[in-house]
Amino acid sequence: MTRFDSVFLIAFGGPTASGEIRPFLEIVTRGRRIPPERLEEVARHYERMPGGRSPLCELTFAQARALERELAARGPALPVFVGMRNWHPFLHDTLAEMTGKGVKHALGVILSPLRTEASWERYQQDVADARAKVPGAPEVVYAPAWFEHPRFIQAVAERTRTALAEVPPAERAKTPLVFTAHSVPVAMAQKSPYDADFTAAARALVARIGHERWSLAYQSRSGDPREPWLEPDIATVLKRLGGEGERHAVVTPIGFVCDHVELLYDLDIEARAVATAHGVAMHRAAAVNDHPAFIAMLADLVRSAA
Repeated sequence: MTRFDSVFLIAFGGPTASGEIRPFLEIVTRGRRIPPERLEEVARHYERMPGGRSPLCELTFAQARALERELAARGPALPVFVGMRNWHPFLHDTLAEMTGKGVKHALGVILSPLRTEASWERYQQDVADARAKVPGAPEVVYAPAWFEHPRFIQAVAERTRTALAEVPPAERAKTPLVFTAHSVPVAMAQKSPYDADFTAAARALVARIGHERWSLAYQSRSGDPREPWLEPDIATVLKRLGGEGERHAVVTPIGFVCDHVELLYDLDIEARAVATAHGVAMHRAAAVNDHPAFIAMLADLVRSAA
């Protein structure tokens, strides 16, 4: 018998229509003193997406439905719910739905591979705050970190191999791989295992695919420009590769699990423009999204906790 009666996938959230972009960004940046011009710049990034929307919500629900099917097929058969920190369905709304359905004990899975205060502790605190708003809300116990889980690494490896296959065969073995994660303030990173998680995941991946040339880069920096954040930025790395005469680079966003705006714009538009300007053909690996190996990993987390 499982100790849990449900699974609770916890994600960042994103606007699902153009009219939701600015209200969403106001929630995300509340209390952070982000300059209005920066908010407007990010809003325009979202507006360039098809339909002026982020695919994060749709992709997260696809992950949830795939996990529910996997658990129904091989056990334990549990309902899977989705809650978002910054947009609908908000955490408290999902917890209220779960309460109404009689859920008592949920396994929470934070859909962020790398641990730092922003990507791990805040999620747990926001769930605690949401539970306080919902009388009778289910208990939420969290799955452990999974950045080195073999099935996660398998999913990222297969995405990376697909991107690497775009490189001419004669150049493939020497093509540099660049793994990216979201940049965070240096002070925050120093208090967390973020860098160690990132490095360990990258090492596990290159060991799996047997590729020798690789490096780490950060992307999607925001916040006060006077505050030091983790570097090097992906743009800096691509410029350097171009200056070294590289013709191809494969970029794998190992720190993300969905192809949302920070990949579709920050990498596919901004970073690719930098690469092209410096003579580098950038090949971007897709995020894991609902890759079968990633869904199998989520199921493994559930079974281990059960």
